[in-house]
Amino acid sequence: MLKTISLYTGAGGLDLGLEAAGFETTVAVEIDKWACQTLCHNRPNWNPIEEDIHNVSCATLSEIGGFNSGEASLLIGGPPCQPFSKAAYWVKGDTKRLDDPRADTLTAYLRVLKDLTPKAFLMENVFGITYKGKDEAIQLLRRIVNEINREKGTKYTFSLGVLNAANYGVPQVRERVFIVGSRDGKEFQFPEPTHQNPESISESLFPLSPWLTSWDAIGDLDELEHENLKVKGKWGDLLPSIPEGSNYLHHTDRGEGLPLFGWRTRYWSFLLKLSKSRPSWTIQAQPGSAIGPFHWKSRRLSPREMCRLQTFPDTYEVLGSLTEIQRQLGNAVPSLIGEVLGREIRRQFFNGKISNPLRLLQKTNNNKFKREVIHPVPPKYLPLQGDHKAHPGTGRGPQAIVATA
Repeated sequence: MLKTISLYTGAGGLDLGLEAAGFETTVAVEIDKWACQTLCHNRPNWNPIEEDIHNVSCATLSEIGGFNSGEASLLIGGPPCQPFSKAAYWVKGDTKRLDDPRADTLTAYLRVLKDLTPKAFLMENVFGITYKGKDEAIQLLRRIVNEINREKGTKYTFSLGVLNAANYGVPQVRERVFIVGSRDGKEFQFPEPTHQNPESISESLFPLSPWLTSWDAIGDLDELEHENLKVKGKWGDLLPSIPEGSNYLHHTDRGEGLPLFGWRTRYWSFLLKLSKSRPSWTIQAQPGSAIGPFHWKSRRLSPREMCRLQTFPDTYEVLGSLTEIQRQLGNAVPSLIGEVLGREIRRQFFNGKISNPLRLLQKTNNNKFKREVIHPVPPKYLPLQGDHKAHPGTGRGPQAIVATA
């Protein structure tokens, strides 16, 4: 049995993928109440602990997980990524990064690595952690891993890969950093993509399968009854006037709609709608009332649809209000990525023989679809028409000016 220690487990997306790859989560630590209820409801055998990892001793992890130091196969987790998030750059052009107290979650993860010395480890984070000249977290990781090796006599090394989930069969464009290391110093080789943007297939000498689309993932749920999913707030009634696959840029002087907004004066996900012919954009954890991606029928996504786009098994139920469910799923790793990486970790570090097909890879939906009708702009938005200045660029907007004044 390949025993796994799971930190910052959230709703269990990464764990579900590793489960499909043959690993078994034996202890999980998650501070969020609703995420912990989701884990207890679906996988009580993962022994979820509802607590801040800083307050959980490694002796407790060993006791609950049923292993001694050095016996666990894998340590996994995605320390909260807000200090390194790309979203903060859009407003201010920078973040506090390691000066942000939330970044201390990284050192908590490394404390468990040091004390329990598992045979391998897997960490997930946002792409911002690798920005050129702003990779303090990677440098910290490298320094502490070297200190662990000197103190424990281990040979931990790690490989870093930036993976777009859509390139591995997930029906969602979601770019994240994965860090994989082994105790014996063996270097991890990240798997080659299996899928590619269909727009580039004609240019490829050896084309891969095309990206799976939102229609592949949730098209069969299209006609189900969906209650309480109406988009509310100031901009909800404008959404039907935006074509599927587009966003508020449709209503700028460079779009095909009315000039209601300035070019790039809003965040990309503002009034963003799914396209049936492309993967979903990244599911947001804490969107405002006008932040998508929204369904092509101009409503919010249902919990089951979000689970599908994150490649969670259909039998898995995320608990809480719709807001709580979206937060859990938006913070999760797509389970299929966990399975893909888990299979490679088994093969490369544990001499596992992998012959069965991927369990969480969704099938193509061959049913034909029609594009949604675009509705007129409601009268209440018509006074917004006019000349609107384009955004001056990252870090130069009004919020950034106020923040640096």
